[in-house]
Amino acid sequence: MTLIKLLQSQGFGTRRECRSLILSGLVSIGGQIITDTDADIDYQGLVFSVDGKDWQYRENVYVLMNKPAGHECSQKPKHHPSVLSLLPVQLRNRGLQTVGRLDEDTTGLLLLTDDGQFLHVYTSPKKNIAKVYRATVKHPLDKAQLAALRAGVVLHDDPDPVMAQSAIARDAHTLELTLTGGKYHQVKRMVAAAGNRVEALHRERMGEFELPADLKPGEWCYVDLYRETLLPRLPEEAGRG
Repeated sequence: MTLIKLLQSQGFGTRRECRSLILSGLVSIGGQIITDTDADIDYQGLVFSVDGKDWQYRENVYVLMNKPAGHECSQKPKHHPSVLSLLPVQLRNRGLQTVGRLDEDTTGLLLLTDDGQFLHVYTSPKKNIAKVYRATVKHPLDKAQLAALRAGVVLHDDPDPVMAQSAIARDAHTLELTLTGGKYHQVKRMVAAAGNRVEALHRERMGEFELPADLKPGEWCYVDLYRETLLPRLPEEAGRG
């Protein structure tokens, strides 16, 4: 792959912008500045530097973010900043999409990627990807509410009961809810149908992905995958935003 195409593929701008970076002596590999835009680059396992910052070549990008409240999961947000604004411009240029959505006031684990196949697998209802939420509820939890959530509650726009894979009371006002569906405001509506109210909602896990305990709200890290099976593999070194 030529150097200019490599930079374009990694989100460093248009062909003209990437050409300018190279000719300005801002691109180096292994400490050596390269000013030949058509230099043939072996990109497998490549770490290159642009304007003094190191980047690892990634055919596809998989990002795990601790979503803060007050951000929308949209490329064209209406009322609040997009979660994409929390990422470097190089990643935004790659056209990352959120893997499903979290409400503006919901926090926690959010995946983003430019891999269409991965996006399909993790958002397809047929795949039954489990999602674990921690909900803070207004009224004390009781056995009847938990039993209703497990057995299935009826939402106003769907005559078929919607059930949780599991519903556990961590304490009187903290509910751990595991779902495989993805209906609009599903957790809040299910809890309301069971006779309670969600005051705060946080996603802790999605499929095989778990929110790292040390990842603060608004921070993100790269996640590498065994591409053949779409199963996650923790990177040796995680990038931080």
